[in-house]
Amino acid sequence: MTPLNIKIATPAEAEDCLTVLTLAFCNDPAIRWMFPQPTQYAQGLPLFAQAFGGAAFQQGTAFYTEGFGAVALWLPPTAQPDEAALMTLIQQGVEASQQPALTSILEQLGGHHPQEPHWHLAIIGTDPICQGQGCGSALLTYTLAICDQRQELVYLEATNPRNVALYKKHGFEVLGTVQAGNSPTLYPMLRQPQ
Repeated sequence: MTPLNIKIATPAEAEDCLTVLTLAFCNDPAIRWMFPQPTQYAQGLPLFAQAFGGAAFQQGTAFYTEGFGAVALWLPPTAQPDEAALMTLIQQGVEASQQPALTSILEQLGGHHPQEPHWHLAIIGTDPICQGQGCGSALLTYTLAICDQRQELVYLEATNPRNVALYKKHGFEVLGTVQAGNSPTLYPMLRQPQ
């Protein structure tokens, strides 16, 4: 256990975790590009997080700091996002004018996604009132230690350029940039075992 007391989220705690992630991403450039309207965002972000990283709740790889200051949904090599749920969300929850660009972004990201077994940091976020207190870094450090012990690759997509430096500090390297239409830039990143 770290000093912040990291816990494994059970499926019963999924709603609490999704609430934290909804708070955390309210100013995220890429997510708000997808869901620009407040109601659209409030409804769409929890569905997106569940579809993209919800398998972590069943895998025992959803983590949070005690008190729900920060949450991370990790997909181990045996788990994948729910692509059917993601496609339904895109079709029903994203403006029709944005859908071609979003489809292009997903295809571009797929080209950076490692083919060999790896951990995927699907989504990580800190409650805004807890930002700057090391909660997100603690969650990264905790799981990266597991990945290093197993000598496994780790992949993520940074949706906010402000976070790239934090991920680099934890050993990630930018693989390239992804952008389509009027979208913000995303940064696929990979970390070798250390």
